[in-house]
Amino acid sequence: MKNTSLIEDNINNLTALWKTVGIPFASYHKNDTFEYCKIENSGWPNKLWFRQDVTENDAEKAIEIMKSNLGLVLPYFDIFGTNSYEILETKGLIKKTEQVAMALQLDQKFDQQNNLSFKRVLTNEDAKIWTNIYPDAFGYVIGKEILIQNNENVQFYLFYFENQPIGTCMLFQTGNNIGIHGVGVIPQMRRKGFAEEIMKFALNLAIDSNFEYALLQASAMGKDIYTRLGFEDLFVIQNYVLKS
Repeated sequence: MKNTSLIEDNINNLTALWKTVGIPFASYHKNDTFEYCKIENSGWPNKLWFRQDVTENDAEKAIEIMKSNLGLVLPYFDIFGTNSYEILETKGLIKKTEQVAMALQLDQKFDQQNNLSFKRVLTNEDAKIWTNIYPDAFGYVIGKEILIQNNENVQFYLFYFENQPIGTCMLFQTGNNIGIHGVGVIPQMRRKGFAEEIMKFALNLAIDSNFEYALLQASAMGKDIYTRLGFEDLFVIQNYVLKS
């Protein structure tokens, strides 16, 4: 499955999501070598990304932007085979986290336990609930206005267990692919199979909508679930930040 088309599709879905949520806030910016989105009072997306291999000159320009927009994270897509991430490290950036970009061909529905109920976020009240529980799962805030301004372009979902909100996810379409993002479960409800149930819900919804591939970027904590569901690795994303 690992091919250049899926690699490009994965990057396009992820970066188009960042761009899409930033535009309503006039927070998306682009120049000849990189793009960035920084939304005030939100911990996401707040990313600066390159669409080609990194050079020393481009890295210096990016770091200047990061210094004047504190909180930006630079995701390095390790697809060029050049070890150019070393330029970022030489210039003083440090790797904060690492993810694995993954893809799954959508050709067979998944059996679900149906022990969770779900709701698409379409109201202010639901957006408030979603943004209240998201930091418990991920450790950073997504502003409520992001959901309200983008609920037509991005599908935000809440998941409930016994009428209590316990999980989140976001679905974002590019072409005939669906990106699955922000799959999280509050800490006290982990290790009960709920994250896998949320994934199966999202995948079955995508299959019913005739999408061809599901795309995501896995953290170390979630990768085993995605591998078990059949996702295959595409490339590594190294997330760099300024030294504190």
